[in-house]
Amino acid sequence: MVKIAVIMGSKSDWEVMKEACQIFEDWHIHYVKDIVSAHRTPEDLFKFAKEAKDQGFGVIIAGAGGAAHLPGMVASLTTLPVIGVPIKTKKLEGLDSLLSIVQMPGGVPVGTMAINGAKNAALYALRILSVYDEDISIRLKEFADKQKEQVNKDKDMLVL
Repeated sequence: MVKIAVIMGSKSDWEVMKEACQIFEDWHIHYVKDIVSAHRTPEDLFKFAKEAKDQGFGVIIAGAGGAAHLPGMVASLTTLPVIGVPIKTKKLEGLDSLLSIVQMPGGVPVGTMAINGAKNAALYALRILSVYDEDISIRLKEFADKQKEQVNKDKDMLVL
């Protein structure tokens, strides 16, 4: 069974990252969550990233604010797909986090979501896994169909 890792740089990132975890809970997808700080516990980061594939992970979602080094550091240590979630900060509204994650050097790719985009990170991780898992693929199609139905219901409610 392929697992998804949801990691974050600090406890304060949980308010954003729990949106990804909620999707996995709702869909009954196996995942783990953890705090792995690039700056405060670099040895833990190295151990996690280097062992992630052997531990059965298929995708890593990494949320980080400020300097936001976590996603890029993890991506530099594994061949697994890493999805970065920039966390909104007080000083620069998350633009610092976004630019840090999206500006990775050539050869160290990180898929980058919008600021506080943990929900889309979860859905993107599921899309990656759907290449190998038909059940996830079917469920993603059903999810998209439900969204379409909701838009059509909303449209029907408008009085023009």
